[in-house]
Amino acid sequence: MKLSSLARAAGLAAALLVAASAGAQSAYPDKPLRIMVGASPGGGTDILARVLADKLSPALKQPVVVENRPGASNTIAGELTARAPADGATLLLATNTAQAVAPHILKLKYDPLKDLQPVGLVAVMPNVLVVSANSPYRSAKDLVTAMAAKPGGFKYASSGIGSTQHVGGEAFNLATGMKSIHVPYKGSSQAHVDIISGEVDMMFDSTSSAMGQIRAGKFRALAVSAPQRSPELPDVPTLAEQGIKGADVSTWYGLYVTAGTPRPAVERLSAELVRTLKLADVQSRIKALGGEPGTVTGEPFAAMNRQEFDHYGQLVRDANIKAE
Repeated sequence: MKLSSLARAAGLAAALLVAASAGAQSAYPDKPLRIMVGASPGGGTDILARVLADKLSPALKQPVVVENRPGASNTIAGELTARAPADGATLLLATNTAQAVAPHILKLKYDPLKDLQPVGLVAVMPNVLVVSANSPYRSAKDLVTAMAAKPGGFKYASSGIGSTQHVGGEAFNLATGMKSIHVPYKGSSQAHVDIISGEVDMMFDSTSSAMGQIRAGKFRALAVSAPQRSPELPDVPTLAEQGIKGADVSTWYGLYVTAGTPRPAVERLSAELVRTLKLADVQSRIKALGGEPGTVTGEPFAAMNRQEFDHYGQLVRDANIKAE
């Protein structure tokens, strides 16, 4: 065969490969997707995951189901995603609990920074200090006064060891010089039952999971643990406004896939996430939960995750938080 014929054949083969590759890339996703959630149904993570699933399914033309795997500070869902095939079919809606806090407390079988590929930030929610509506306490200052009179006699709930609720409680202890006892649950919704009944005194919950109970009149919000008040809770002062500084802890939610997922799939998911977060009804839903929609994707989001990992590592060390 002449060189010119060989060249034409090689060019044709290359063109076919490019076309095949493009076809393979454009085929994503070619099967149903699942969004792994490390918390129980009814909590903030679950609510947001179902909002995303409802919008992503028609956009990606595939069923998108939410799979709840609560426990171990959201890390069970993280490990399952890290070990899943890197085909973009398994997504994870994670919080800074699993991505930035728990790795400093628990012995994990995966590395959240290496084994999970960031897609984008979904939302940021301030945490809020809540008590039962039947509680005698009307402010964070009231609570601190009562704690001082009864050292070690108060209990606070969290969605698990290493959760932002856990860190928020210990940061509050550190900032006030008080000591309250941590009572971990497998999810916020389970903790709510004992807060409402008065079995546990208080909780530093995310607004995304607490807002429903606040609006229903079952929780009383005493303080927002953020630099400024929440637009959804304009009458609730911040901790700093009540003289308690250095205890601000917020909860953020991010979308991830298994590390090694092909870039076209990650980029498609990132684009659909950005589109979804711009929808008016999605923005209204997130703001109704007391949060703000995410605005970063890809490497900027990965950099934010690394920075948060370092920040919470220092806080865990300062508060001497350990697995219980």
